[in-house]
Amino acid sequence: MTLLTTVFAAVICTVIWYKNSPKNEMMTGVLCLIYWGASLMWLVDAVFEYAELKAEYFTPSPEKMLNDFYLGLSAVALGLVIWLAVLLIKDPKGVLFKKKK
Repeated sequence: MTLLTTVFAAVICTVIWYKNSPKNEMMTGVLCLIYWGASLMWLVDAVFEYAELKAEYFTPSPEKMLNDFYLGLSAVALGLVIWLAVLLIKDPKGVLFKKKK
């Protein structure tokens, strides 16, 4: 579930980035990289877990699925917080610090 959650977030973010790519005012490319990186991390985790559990990997308990889903949501939320921090530090629109002419 962690892999699915982060892949869905990455795909949605990529579509938004691609739609607004010429302007890039909100720096969504950074958010895409965060989510695709998290997706890659969870993919590697899934491969190693499958190597350990074999067929058991495909029959998780509902409790484990719910815990993994919460972990995925936490990863997505942390990605949003990091992106927000980068956005506020870079301030591409000059909202926080008025740019002098």
